[in-house]
Parts: sequence; structure tokens; C-alpha cells
Amino acid sequence: MTDFLDEKRQEIAQRLKELKPAVDEYNRLEAAASALQGVGGSSATATAAPRRRGPGRPRGSVNRKAAATKAPAKATRKKAGRPAGKRRAGRRKGSGTRAAEALSFVQGQPGITIPELAAKMGIKQNYLYRVLPGLEQEKKVSKQGRGWHPKG
Repeated sequence: MTDFLDEKRQEIAQRLKELKPAVDEYNRLEAAASALQGVGGSSATATAAPRRRGPGRPRGSVNRKAAATKAPAKATRKKAGRPAGKRRAGRRKGSGTRAAEALSFVQGQPGITIPELAAKMGIKQNYLYRVLPGLEQEKKVSKQGRGWHPKG
């Protein structure tokens, strides 16, 4: 019985040794396929590895020598102001939910400081240093010392 088990163990070990290169190749191919999953292109180019661009001018930029030989474009004047409906670039205006949450905490605990408020809300302090002065401008809270108090 012991000879039979030893023989089977040796057969299994030998077969595992034979199959290991195939399993390694399978894993490499699977990793390559998942890496190429999001890459676009035709089916012929999808099988080839994507070419990596080195440093230099980005795609779509104009060759300076070629641009100099072309006729210069006609200069046009820009109209004053922005087109209707277009927003100015910059920080987006928030929805005010954090400000409302901060206001409710200030009303519940007058004199609360920004670090205490940030800990209760589970957010970073630097966000509140922007929100609370906005509430102060809206005359909803006032700062006395380090603490914030509700108005009215």
C-alpha cells in the first residue's frame, strides 16, 4: 500500500512539473489580455503591444518649420465678454449640503471650533476653513474667538 501511494505521489509531482510552464504562460497571457482590455483599435492592432511614446512634442502639435511655410491665418478680433450660457473657469459652486450640516452642528453646540467640527463631521479641517466664512457672509454664523456661534 505504501509503494502505491509513493508511486502516485511521484506521478503527481512529475505531472505538476510538466504542466508548470503551461500554467505560467497562461497567467502571462491572461495578464496581457486584461492590460489590453481598455485599449482601442482594430482587431489586428489589438493583438500587438501598444507603442509607448517617448518625450517630445505631444500628438497634434504643429511642426514649427512646416507651420512657418504656410500662409499665416487671418487675424480675427474677439468679441468682448463671454458667450451667453458659458461659465467662467474656476472652482465649481457646491450644493451646500456640507454647509448645512456644519450649520446644524454649530446650532447644536455654540462655540464649537473648526477642529472639533471636522472631527464630528468626519472631514478635513481645511474644507471647513472655506465653508464657515461663507456661512458668516450669509449672516448665519459668527466667529467669536476660536469658536463659531449661530446668528439669530
